[in-house]
Amino acid sequence: MRFKDKNKLTWFLYIFVGMFLASCSGKQTLRGVFNKEQAPYEKYAAKLKDARLDETALGQEWLQAGQQALRDSITVSLPFKETGYFSADKPKALGYRVAAKRGERLVVNLEMKAREQAQVFMDLFEAPAIFTGEARHVAFADTASTTLRYEVEEDQQHILRVQPELLRSGQYTVTIQAEPTLSFPVQGKTSRHIASIWGDPRDGGARRHEGVDIFAKRGTPAVASVEGIVSRVNVTPRGGKVVWLTDVNRRQSLYYAHLDSQMVAAGQRVKVGDTLGFVGNTGNAITTNPHLHFGIYRFGYGATNPFPYLYEPTESVPEVEINASLVGNWVRITAREANIRLQPSTKSNVYARLPQHTPLHVKGGTGTWYRIALPDGTEAYIASSLVEATTSPVAYEKVAAETNLLDEAHPLAAAKDSIKAGSSVAVLGNYKGFRLVRNDAGELGWINTESK
Repeated sequence: MRFKDKNKLTWFLYIFVGMFLASCSGKQTLRGVFNKEQAPYEKYAAKLKDARLDETALGQEWLQAGQQALRDSITVSLPFKETGYFSADKPKALGYRVAAKRGERLVVNLEMKAREQAQVFMDLFEAPAIFTGEARHVAFADTASTTLRYEVEEDQQHILRVQPELLRSGQYTVTIQAEPTLSFPVQGKTSRHIASIWGDPRDGGARRHEGVDIFAKRGTPAVASVEGIVSRVNVTPRGGKVVWLTDVNRRQSLYYAHLDSQMVAAGQRVKVGDTLGFVGNTGNAITTNPHLHFGIYRFGYGATNPFPYLYEPTESVPEVEINASLVGNWVRITAREANIRLQPSTKSNVYARLPQHTPLHVKGGTGTWYRIALPDGTEAYIASSLVEATTSPVAYEKVAAETNLLDEAHPLAAAKDSIKAGSSVAVLGNYKGFRLVRNDAGELGWINTESK
């Protein structure tokens, strides 16, 4: 099929969808087929099927893009920020995989710049333990909101999926950060003042430290990290003067030990920041400097590492420093060879090493890295210093015989047009027996050099 015929078919689908929706709601947008209240991803997908739009090529591509984002998610380190572009012509979903720890809160912010308001779905999943498993949906952001917040329940990789509704385009900026779920338990201190951490040996290695130690001057207030109820106030040989605070919402107890004095009573309800006692060195800490031993005990599970609950990241969100005008366009490798990587970092594994003039399609960018797609559709990252725009050709070439101008670098790709024998084309890049070229009319496409 010639591309021009394929293009007509695509536009027919657009017109069909518009007419169908207009008949349902009087509006020529997909929004009209659904409830005015913006719904989660699953409801939207169900409505697509109810309207039989899943039987159209565009509807199928939209549903497949959502599944592919979960399978082919890109691993990123936090904090993370990326800018890119959603095209109405090609349904796409983003998939970001992050390593999350129990006690952290993942915070996702989304900015969209678009001519028309668009529903954008943000969904968070626990990644499957094995790749044949199914990702478990744990949180979503209503599309009226631009922020998703989720308290991580288990140490596990999580996948964030971001996907706009059908037939909507626009520039997106996604920011993903982690923050502590608990307020810091020592007044005037931060996580940088934690000295002894979870798992450190105690009693000559006979046991392990089930908490963190926060050193401070004697008499510094030890404060409530959450709103809760004081369950116990007593004195023990190991902990000295201790206070137990029940965190009902998270089904856990917070343990404050080695206090110099206690300021609350069992059964008392406290708010975040209320003083529970004062830092000291009672109990088995009598030979050490004053500090608070802070522990967390989950109902039914026992002690858990408090550090992620308290850690305040010092890294700032990286600025996006790429050339935004190249997003959605082709670039090519300038060095003799260049690495493309699975993550936007020189410490990341190398996915492939590509030769000079390999064309790459820019999908977005983070920091000084472009998120790119190879001509075969595989997505990865490359340092922006290793590529250039394809505005000027690397060579001009005369076509010896009539040749199809293809829409993809694939032998079975559709022909956009034909190039007559003897015509000159501007060569913009090379990829595995294909050349990215621009014809006399200024149209971009691929020619198969191996078919000559």
